[in-house]
Amino acid sequence: MVLAQLGGSISRALAQMSNATVIDEKVLNDCLNEISRALLQADVQFKMVRDMQTNIKRIVNLEALAAGTNKRRIMQQAVFTELCNMLDPGKPSFTPKKGKPSVVMFVGLQGSGKTTTCTKYAYYHQRKGFKPALVCADTFRAGAFDQLKQNATKAKIPFYGSYMESDPVKIAVEGVERFKKENCDLIIVDTSGRHKQEAALFEEMRQVSEATKPDLVIFVMDSSIGQAAFDQAQAFKQSASVGAVIITKMDGHAKGGGALSAVAATKSPVIFIGTGEHIDEFEVFDVKPFVSRLLGMGDWSGFMDKIHEVVPTDQQPELLQKLSEGSFTLRLMYEQFQNILKMGPIGQVFSMLPGFSAELMPKGHEKESQAKIKRYMTMMDSMTDAELDSTNPKLMTESRIIRIARGSGRPVRDVMDMLEEYKRLAKIWGKMKGLKIPKKGEMSALSRNMNVQHMSKVLPPQMLKQIGGMGGLQSLMKQMGSKEMSGMFGGMGGDR
Repeated sequence: MVLAQLGGSISRALAQMSNATVIDEKVLNDCLNEISRALLQADVQFKMVRDMQTNIKRIVNLEALAAGTNKRRIMQQAVFTELCNMLDPGKPSFTPKKGKPSVVMFVGLQGSGKTTTCTKYAYYHQRKGFKPALVCADTFRAGAFDQLKQNATKAKIPFYGSYMESDPVKIAVEGVERFKKENCDLIIVDTSGRHKQEAALFEEMRQVSEATKPDLVIFVMDSSIGQAAFDQAQAFKQSASVGAVIITKMDGHAKGGGALSAVAATKSPVIFIGTGEHIDEFEVFDVKPFVSRLLGMGDWSGFMDKIHEVVPTDQQPELLQKLSEGSFTLRLMYEQFQNILKMGPIGQVFSMLPGFSAELMPKGHEKESQAKIKRYMTMMDSMTDAELDSTNPKLMTESRIIRIARGSGRPVRDVMDMLEEYKRLAKIWGKMKGLKIPKKGEMSALSRNMNVQHMSKVLPPQMLKQIGGMGGLQSLMKQMGSKEMSGMFGGMGGDR
């Protein structure tokens, strides 16, 4: 992911501070300079970086802190909070409601991935039970209607456009009226883009907006736009009342920080990020879990929502029971591989697990990892029920391994690799023994049932140290908005 490098740089700066014997002004300044350098290299606007540095210095006033205070933890909390503030304008965007017709207009420069993003947005809501429709009001770019038509047909979403009509306002009005009559509850209008900011583009946007009266205007921004992001976003905000931002191409080599500056320019929240070309490579943007994942701390709530989304309801109690028991069989591994492939982009799924992303998903190797999972599943198809349900690794004798290799058409070495992967995952699964998982939307239940021992077992030792030990873990949960969890951790104390 495009921001992995930024997250790594910030994590390293915090780790260096954690390794310091005494936290003094010099250590604090060195850490802040490293973080600022990482943000500037990622094309985040200079003023935003300077403001963040000032705010952290105000929070972490070393002279004013009482003796014995965990300075590392306060510093880490301050960095987490300021990164969240940088990405959060403090107000939610308009949310469409099922059964009530909503018009959403997409704006942005040409080449930002606007048309593809319209389809992704429609497909995402279609899976949530909405009845979306697409209107192509882009008469400027040759092939725009063909692209939207192709995308919409593939996703089985109704669409409207014209090869003959050149007035985008007329097309937009006709399309919106038609789909309102057809009881569509989410009508998405794709507008023209240009190679650069032009008066004609903004005038056209204003006319389409006045004619269709959209409930929400979404600004689509290419993550590779760099330092120009702030000015571009501001220009669009002044011409159309931008209410939300979607950042595209977050899977590329762009630095991405510039696009995050769009939040400051539009004072509108980022609601989604595009993480690939495929229709399902589209991720809801939630500030605190995103910053947590950026710093390698995982996103438990997102991971649990993914489980509830893809695991059939009747299978959920059984899966969660097995998770809490810590017993892991090859059959369970097979079922979870099936679920992981359904969850969407595999790197995105693993990044939700604290500390596991680098271990399970080497950077830039998502497709190879996905192919490897499918190979493992083919090998497991050649196993007997007894082999799949056993928790005894000694059952897999040499003769059985040779038989599985022949049956699946794979080399013996591949079967051995698969069994090694099973042992490693069984070890991770075993660490979760006793961890109770909440029902969907009940993250407060997780806070009541999870304890610091479980989280400290699951987190790699280096990361636990980087967070600031048990006390740092308590603070992190508090920062992420879990009052119950913070209260339960209170009194556990932290390393000073």
